[in-house]
Amino acid sequence: MNRPVVVKIGGATFGKHDPILEDIVALQKKGINLVVIHGGGNLVTEWLKKQNIPTTFVRGERVTDRASLDVVTAVLCGLANKQIVGTLTALGGKAAGISGVDGGMVQAGINNKELGYVGAAKSVDASLINALLNGGFIPVISPVSYFGVDRPADSPVMLNINGDPLAGEIAAAVKASKLIFLTDIAGVMDKDGKLMDKISKSQAQELINSGVISGGMIPKITAAIRAAEAGAVTRIIDGRQPKALIDVIENDHTGTVIA
Repeated sequence: MNRPVVVKIGGATFGKHDPILEDIVALQKKGINLVVIHGGGNLVTEWLKKQNIPTTFVRGERVTDRASLDVVTAVLCGLANKQIVGTLTALGGKAAGISGVDGGMVQAGINNKELGYVGAAKSVDASLINALLNGGFIPVISPVSYFGVDRPADSPVMLNINGDPLAGEIAAAVKASKLIFLTDIAGVMDKDGKLMDKISKSQAQELINSGVISGGMIPKITAAIRAAEAGAVTRIIDGRQPKALIDVIENDHTGTVIA
């Protein structure tokens, strides 16, 4: 089997005919093995409001209590995941929706108790992903994962996980050739706001430490470093551009590369 390409997509794909999903199907038909990881924070927020469940943030990160975890699981593993799988199928692709819980694929634990049932991946078993790839499917993965590390007896069996760092762990586990983040910006910017074409692993860490890279870009860069350690090249690209995913895989010259 060819080394797969791991693609992290955000919430723009939900409930819409997104060109990125067309790209994914087109690439599958060309014989490229793809693994898709999705988020859906905006959709979760929308459904929390519908259920009159308040959302609390600690230093910009959502606190997930038991009520919130139920909604996160239902939205990310259900609605969001199946909308993507259904759209890929309607476009002529072959996809299967799973989560980090399935097969105990992602064993997670809690790093910060302030955030409630929010976890981090401690290990990834790639056997289910590889089985789907070998069967000709695109695995579409929700980041909700199995609470398998130091779980108290009275705790839920699932944890909410940030999809960005999880994408790096999955890229490492499946020995991906590339990890691609589809964002709403051109790539990583330097302190003057100019696009950085290429960043090394050491430069990436320095940019985080110096504060040049901040906010939501930090988990993407951290994932890129993890993927690079396993031999994958990461690209952070503007997913709003036409044929963005096809262009970065076939021509390899858009956005920021981290290797």
